[in-house]
Amino acid sequence: MSYPNMNNYKNIPLNKSLDENIKNIQNITDKTSDLLLNPFYIANVKCCLICFEGMISVQVITNLILRPLSELAVKMPLNATSNDIFERVDQNMLLAIDKGLTTEYGDLIKRLMSGFAVLIIDGVGTAVSLGVQGFAMRGIEDASAEGNIYGAHEGFVEVVRTNMSLVRRRIKSPKLKFELFPVSKTSQVDVVLTYMNDRVPVSLVNKIKNRLKSMDLESVLGTGYIEPYLNDTNISFFSGVSTTERPDVFCAKLLEGRIGILIDGSPFSLMLPYLFIENFQTLDDYNFRPYYTTLIRWLRYLAFFLSIFLPAVYVAMITFHPELFNHTLIMTLAAAEELAPLPLAAEALIVLFSFEIIREAGLRLPKNVGGVVSFVGGLLIGDAAVSAGIISNPLLLVCAIAVTSSFVIPNLNQSVTALRFIAIAAGGVSGLYGIALLAAAILINICSLESAGAPVMAPVSPFTPKAMRDVLTRIGFKRMAAGNATVEKLHGVNID
Repeated sequence: MSYPNMNNYKNIPLNKSLDENIKNIQNITDKTSDLLLNPFYIANVKCCLICFEGMISVQVITNLILRPLSELAVKMPLNATSNDIFERVDQNMLLAIDKGLTTEYGDLIKRLMSGFAVLIIDGVGTAVSLGVQGFAMRGIEDASAEGNIYGAHEGFVEVVRTNMSLVRRRIKSPKLKFELFPVSKTSQVDVVLTYMNDRVPVSLVNKIKNRLKSMDLESVLGTGYIEPYLNDTNISFFSGVSTTERPDVFCAKLLEGRIGILIDGSPFSLMLPYLFIENFQTLDDYNFRPYYTTLIRWLRYLAFFLSIFLPAVYVAMITFHPELFNHTLIMTLAAAEELAPLPLAAEALIVLFSFEIIREAGLRLPKNVGGVVSFVGGLLIGDAAVSAGIISNPLLLVCAIAVTSSFVIPNLNQSVTALRFIAIAAGGVSGLYGIALLAAAILINICSLESAGAPVMAPVSPFTPKAMRDVLTRIGFKRMAAGNATVEKLHGVNID
């Protein structure tokens, strides 16, 4: 018989001897200080209630488990056997809503570390696990990364079961399905595959599930650990998987036939298949009037192009194509650039690198000083650079507009930031021809991407006229809400 240790315990069955089980559990956990062992007797049979400190609710375990077990210890006859006690506990006592039987050390340890209390009875090789979780957690607050005006002010939290309840409250349908299973070799982090089982192909669900279970990871501490395994290709500046911190957005995508992934320990969820146009859509778009939504959406498209190409176009036109400016404007810009000692492309790169340094400093510093540091740092550095003649005022203005425009589309911030530097290099070397070539390469790359079998650029490529009603414009909600519009039907894509 093999004895369990911390490296080999998952498939080993429990021993019938309570003392051996306690010894093995201590051996697996290396007698960690937060393991609580509570031995007691029912009749003449020794039992033990095991849990981890800080993972359980003291009030719940006292009222629902300790008190009923104490009463059982008084009521049971002295000649009761181990099996008699086990049957009474298993079949006649509720003790906890989340109740199960455990026969292997792997399952027992995982339940203990998930906040369960485990009751082991001497002479029985099956333990009773009782859900009494009560660990400290952050309350439900407004989503920090996705602001809105008219939507709900609730965001996901770090506890996956709480997130499941936030979704269930919004979709009260038996067709909403959660599949919870552990991933990663060491941490055994719970992930939840969420979907409407009448709107998602079974083959796609199995495909995503197999990818998650085959991940060779020690731990999963955020969405960035899982996202590369869900992308069909990693050779792109753009991702085929979207993230959201908002339960209402998550539910809206589920109703469109998407698959959602909740991760225990992370307030951000993953959604796929994912379409590129979703970066320019927000929940408030469907609370505003259609004409205003159309205006705002066009502003987002404009901000996307400005954030990537505006500094590059300015550099290219001043350096290679000054004839495109009228006489007054070119003379003004030439006077501003005359005293700058560096090439225009180098100036633009210096300004943008400075912006990124200041922004990173503002993000990493404590919130009460981060905003002040960003504002003061940008003001002082920009003013000093212009006063010293290193940077020209027009270039500083152009770069500021580009960086500010990227805040309009926060989901694309990483891609836009990297492409902005590449565009400046292309414009500084080849002028507008280099920028045009880069734009074509970006377009080809996006059009070649797939997310869970669906083209990322749908419904633009392949073109689906019906779906264009929510791309360049937004039609009235009465017309939009008509019909069961899943991602396959609405965007004309095949995700099976």
